[in-house]
Amino acid sequence: MANLNRSRAVYCGSFDPLTLGHLDIIRRGASLFEHLVIGIGINPDKRPLFSPTERLELIQTATADLPNVSVATFEGLSVDFAKTSDAGVLLRGVRSLSDTESEFTMALANSVLEPKLESVFLMASEQFAHISSTLIKQIAHMSKSGTRDKLVAFVPECIIDPLLRKVAK
Repeated sequence: MANLNRSRAVYCGSFDPLTLGHLDIIRRGASLFEHLVIGIGINPDKRPLFSPTERLELIQTATADLPNVSVATFEGLSVDFAKTSDAGVLLRGVRSLSDTESEFTMALANSVLEPKLESVFLMASEQFAHISSTLIKQIAHMSKSGTRDKLVAFVPECIIDPLLRKVAK
């Protein structure tokens, strides 16, 4: 990675499902960088709720109003995905103190793997700091009534029906 493109960043995660917290980081990242690539990591050892293709399509729908954002899937390391995306920055969102610790460890490892790649952290906005994909799945699975109304506070509107269909199976 000789010439880093610092105006281009990648934001990697599983996004299963995409939350309003993720979307907040995406919107803020899109305002900081000329181009932001959302990288949907594929871990063959995990059993996600949504397939990689479904997640890609849902995120494309949720970010359709952001012309400088693109979405792709990848396998392997985020640093390698950043290289293939011609990005010089790894964008990360941090919600809590425990996130900070794990993100710090990951950033140190990434700097060894690719010293020229910069990690940039955005703190979660206060109203989204408590949201996680795990929490969303629990709400969707366990709510008895008014689930749709409950999910509006946690995920983009375009995610709700596909999420409810998945958990109903």
